[in-house]
Amino acid sequence: MGETTSVQMQNIYFGLGNEPGVLKFAPTGLGWKTPETDRVVTASSEEFRKIQWLRVARNYQLRIQLKNGNVMKFDGFIKDDYDTLKDLIRANYKLNLEIKELSVKGWNWGKTEFQGSQLLFNVGNKTMFELPLNQVANTSLANKNEVGIEFMQPEQMDEDAQRKIKRQTTHELVEMRFFIPGTTLVKSGEDGETSQGDKENEAEEMEERSAAAIFHDTVKELADLGQVSGDGIVLFSSVLLLTPRGRYDIEMFSSFLRLRGKTYDYKIQYSSIIKLFLLPKLDEIHTMFVIGLDPPIRQGQTRYPFLVMQFVKDEETDVVLNIDEEVLATQYDGKLEPKYEAPTYEVVSTLFKVLSQRKVTVPNKYRSHHSASAVKCSMKANEGYLYPLEKCFLFIPKPTTFIPNVDIDNVTFSRVSGNLSTSRTFDLRFNMKSGVDYQFSSINREEYNNLESFIQSKGIKTSNEMNDDGTISYDQLDAELGEDDDDTELPPRRSIRPGDGYKDDMDIDEDSVDEDFQAGDTESDVEEEFDENYVGGATSSEDD
Repeated sequence: MGETTSVQMQNIYFGLGNEPGVLKFAPTGLGWKTPETDRVVTASSEEFRKIQWLRVARNYQLRIQLKNGNVMKFDGFIKDDYDTLKDLIRANYKLNLEIKELSVKGWNWGKTEFQGSQLLFNVGNKTMFELPLNQVANTSLANKNEVGIEFMQPEQMDEDAQRKIKRQTTHELVEMRFFIPGTTLVKSGEDGETSQGDKENEAEEMEERSAAAIFHDTVKELADLGQVSGDGIVLFSSVLLLTPRGRYDIEMFSSFLRLRGKTYDYKIQYSSIIKLFLLPKLDEIHTMFVIGLDPPIRQGQTRYPFLVMQFVKDEETDVVLNIDEEVLATQYDGKLEPKYEAPTYEVVSTLFKVLSQRKVTVPNKYRSHHSASAVKCSMKANEGYLYPLEKCFLFIPKPTTFIPNVDIDNVTFSRVSGNLSTSRTFDLRFNMKSGVDYQFSSINREEYNNLESFIQSKGIKTSNEMNDDGTISYDQLDAELGEDDDDTELPPRRSIRPGDGYKDDMDIDEDSVDEDFQAGDTESDVEEEFDENYVGGATSSEDD
């Protein structure tokens, strides 16, 4: 029993993966391999610090804590494997197989503990659950006592983690929030030169911080959100994003990018990028770069499937890529230059295009009445720009709305309720095959012909609810102005057109004089009702 030996076990899962593999124990360590992908995981016995046995969702788990603080987890053992593993671990690694008890009280309060790359939630000195910090996509301070932790979805994981993942209809943990009240004293800055007896100076060195803020910073550091491992290719500082609003630092790596703001930090895999658009703004000063994401990033309950960056058109940047020339030639096929001196939007869009291997869509044939690539309009209460592109329509910046041509059933042009004040504009409604519709209002009437021609050229059916006749009747005016019909019959009125010399119906009425009105009439019911000094036929009494 004391002799070292090798044992091999089947149908064992590593970490959060759902591919079973073969786990082999040897005197020098262990190795795990999947037969389908030939993925191999190894660990030397010299790295083992503690080995534990615990009950999990997939039967039983062998939890190996390494000396560097990291943890390796293997699931899928059956209860009868305990005795075999206990003797094997004692003989091969001179360690005891500890039984780890889990808390099953169901309490939602307890204490947190950081153990390597794991966040443990303990209740009564027993672990209730663990969170792998390498799966954290973002952490944020919701308020002074609350910290939100967002987790990667399978599509956001690296290629090894998401390879061969079975697309099943399963539930994924997306976000978890911790309520952490109270404050604590921490050292401010570096260690001072204060003597131990000088309490006042010691107090000056300490600052009071909320426990939630300290917890947030710890998660951010251990989840590797603030600083990244490996060498970045390039860093763009303080880039203005219109959606979500704010300035972010964008650091690009070979397979992912970091988006770091004052409150939110994101790790975005290039495989999550599905669309890229480079669009000139109508002011001819700025250029916007739009990135479509699937899955989207999240800020609390708000999802952002698009990032909208804005650059000054004439702003240039001078950057040197942190990539060897050999890698540029082999891995990127010479599509990237070692150094760029060009407008910032060109450099950024080029890097995204090459690293994400996605085509950048730019405006092509459509031109507005003023020879622009878009029309100014509103979507509900939000002003923005609608870009008619070759295969879609895109409204930016907020809410960024993507409308593929293939999903459009028909398009309807209409007036804005026929209202006088907006008679120079019209509405545009996209009726989708799914039954959803997108309506854009306050489009300049001059854009009608160009828009209609472009939409029809794409083979999309259009209908027109616009009243091209500029004649406006008094009945329409009365309905718009909310006037009630009087009991007296009015003489027939002719229709008028805007620009006939009349401002509106109210102006015409002001110019006429009511001959029946007597300025000194004291029998007015209105005066009797509202004039406190009124003295009529009846005697008034004074009130104190």
